[in-house]
Parts: sequence; structure tokens; C-alpha cells
Amino acid sequence: MLKDKPKSTNDHRAIGQNLDLFSFQEIAPGALFWHPKGMIIFRELEKYARKINDKGQYDEISTPILVKKEVFEKSGHWQYFKKNMFYFKHNGDILTLKPMNCPEAAYVYNSKIRSWRDLPLRLAEIGRLHRNELSGTLGGMFRVRQITMDDAHIFCRLNQVEDEVVKTLDEIENFYRLFGFKTDYFLATKPDKALGDQKTWDEAEKMLANALKRKKIKYKVAEKEGAFYGPKIEVHIHDSQGRDWQLGTSQLDFFMLPEKFNLNYSAENGEKEKPVAIHRAVFGSFERFIAILLEETGGALPIWLSPVQVTVIPISEKFTGYAEKILKILKENNIRAELNKANETLGKRIRAAELQKIPYILIVGEKEEKSESVAVRERDTKKQETVKFQKFLEQTLKKI
Repeated sequence: MLKDKPKSTNDHRAIGQNLDLFSFQEIAPGALFWHPKGMIIFRELEKYARKINDKGQYDEISTPILVKKEVFEKSGHWQYFKKNMFYFKHNGDILTLKPMNCPEAAYVYNSKIRSWRDLPLRLAEIGRLHRNELSGTLGGMFRVRQITMDDAHIFCRLNQVEDEVVKTLDEIENFYRLFGFKTDYFLATKPDKALGDQKTWDEAEKMLANALKRKKIKYKVAEKEGAFYGPKIEVHIHDSQGRDWQLGTSQLDFFMLPEKFNLNYSAENGEKEKPVAIHRAVFGSFERFIAILLEETGGALPIWLSPVQVTVIPISEKFTGYAEKILKILKENNIRAELNKANETLGKRIRAAELQKIPYILIVGEKEEKSESVAVRERDTKKQETVKFQKFLEQTLKKI
């Protein structure tokens, strides 16, 4: 049952239902049930997030979803964010479902003594978070209660901050360019309720501004829109309906993690110093990003993200054997492929593949079998071209 109903056929909820990617159920308001095809998209994005992290020399961690409230009292989230947290009593303790990964990254940092040689230390986590959003604010995948974040926390020395922020901007910029999204950048400054002193805030905001200037990125100032623990660079995109969404972020933190969790490292002179923390997200929220991407593409995803990349259709039962041979080779080459040998007309089977937004339809009959070829129909075009199957295979492998 689709509880969170779509408003139009281009609504990501309708696309998700039509392509059998996910569903919303009454038993879990504000959370998704990912179906097998949807999980392919999710897993491919996870792979890409890890590719970004590996290239950027991040170490991946995983921290508990359920922790004592003392963690968030220490961080300040209990004071500033309590109304958006899920919590309950158990054996005299109050336990919370974590709404963000930041405080727990500090425990990993503090698990051993750190030296200046260890910095920058880049810790990445693809974490499931839970936020108690009001029922009236929930809206498909744009605003949910269960969120998947591609978080990273970079602990560095003061003289490393600008270089590290520039690297995060490179990561964010390259990712959105991959999808052709136009990005807007904002420098979000100190809110009215915030930790720390004004002088440090001013210095932190200047560092972020310098990083943006080094990248020659035009930006606007978002007055008082920073996090309570530090200023941030926000990356916004406009979706297919012209709505503005914040996705990627790069945030400076001199106060919350370093001060509240007593983070230190041994400097070159042997003295203890405090690292600066940079909070970085590229996707922001997997759910929100996927929703925007589905609406932007109408479900016609890039081939590397498409749940089914190729469908093979024999003209008649007589050519099923050749179709199965092609299917086997495609799968052996890690191409996500399926065979449609339903007892329907060729036209209906082609139309079914088109409705599922499958990038390539391969039609095979007597001529194709004899010449070891396939008749290729590429998504969004009526053109049909017969090519040697080996050539199609080689060209497709280059695209995925």
C-alpha cells in the first residue's frame, strides 16, 4: 500500500511505484521499504560514495545506532535538537536513536592517543539516522524519519583546514557534475544560539570563504544559518520543479567535537593541542538525493545506476536459446540483464521494457542468431540498429 501518495506522474513516489523501487507502508511512517530494484540503486550509490572516500584517503567506520543520551548532552544536541530525537527509558538509562553521526566519531578519535603525524585523520561513515520529524512535515523521500547519510569527519591541524575544505569542495563539485546538476553555494554564518566565542567564529567563517575563493566558486551568505557549533558551506540544487534543496555540506567545528569531547593530539613540541573538525557530506541524504534524481530523469537513470541495464527479447520461442546464451554472457560480464520471453506480442514486450526505462533492448531472431548479432534499441529513441553482439558488449562495458 502506497501511503504517501504522489501528486503527479513525475513525482518520485509515482516513479518509484511504477519501477518497483520502493514503497511506503503505514506501519513505518516516514521510512522506506526498499525493493530489490531500488536496492540496486542504493548499493551503486554506496559504492560510489566509497569510491570517493577511497580516493580521498578516508578510513571507514561504523558506530552504534542506539546510545545513551549522555553522548548528546555532551555534544549539545540534547539542548538544541532534543525535540527531533527519538528516545526511551531502559534499565534506568535514557537511550536515543542517533540523529547524526558526529559525536560518535569523536569516540573513535579518542580511542587512542593521537599525534600531529596522524592528522589529517579522515573518518567516513555511511550511517542510518533517525529524526523525529513532525507528521505534517513528512513528504516522500524529501523529508523522512529514517535517513542514510554519507558522513565524514576530518580531524586536522589549524594550518590544514583550508586545504582540507578545498578537497571536500572538489569531492562535492565532481559528484554533482557527474549528474549535470547546477549547484549554488552558500556560506552559512553564526546563528543566534551557538557555542563558542565570536572571534573564533569570525576566523572559521573567513577560512571557509578563503576555500571558496581558492576554488573560484561564487557564493551567497546565508546569515545565521550555520550549525550551532560552526559555520558551513551549503551546496544547493534546484530540482525539476524548481524547488531548492540543500544536499552537500562542509562545516567547520572548533567547539562541539574538539571541546565537548576533549579531543587532543601531541604537537611537534610535545604539547597537547586541539584538532579542528570538518563535517563533510557529499550526497547529504541518500533518500533526498535519489528522489531528486528520479524526478530529474523521470526514472531514466544513467546506465551505471539502472537496476536493469539490458533486456533481451527473442522474436519468438524458437530463438529463446540464442537469447539465453546472450543473457548468460551479459551476466558473466556483470551487466544487469533480464530475459523477456513472456507469451505476448513483440510490441508489448518492447513497450514493457520502455516503460521500465531500461537503457538497452536487444531483440534477436533468425538473422541475428545466424550473424551472432543483436538488434539494439537504445532508450528514448525509436532507432533500431543491428550490430555484432561482441561489439555491443565491448561498448556497453565501457559505459558502466
